[in-house]
Amino acid sequence: MEDKAILRKNKDMVHRVIGGETILLPVYKSSEEINCIYTLNPAAAWVWEMIDGKKTLAKIKKMTLDEFEAKSEEVARKMEKLIEELKQIKAIV
Repeated sequence: MEDKAILRKNKDMVHRVIGGETILLPVYKSSEEINCIYTLNPAAAWVWEMIDGKKTLAKIKKMTLDEFEAKSEEVARKMEKLIEELKQIKAIV
């Protein structure tokens, strides 16, 4: 994904923090349609909170580097994987 991309959360994906864990749940018309709930690790949850429809991917990467002790290449690789996974489950648009 391009660093200039602005990430937006899908309005049909809700999140809650329960017992210290961030959980993503797709919104469906009925409870029978629910077949998955997603949990995020602490770093992924932090990135999720930074996605606001205003920040570019580059800005979020920079903020992540400032927040966590990690190498730039490692952050880029892990964020690319996280963003791809969030796209696959339609959590971001």
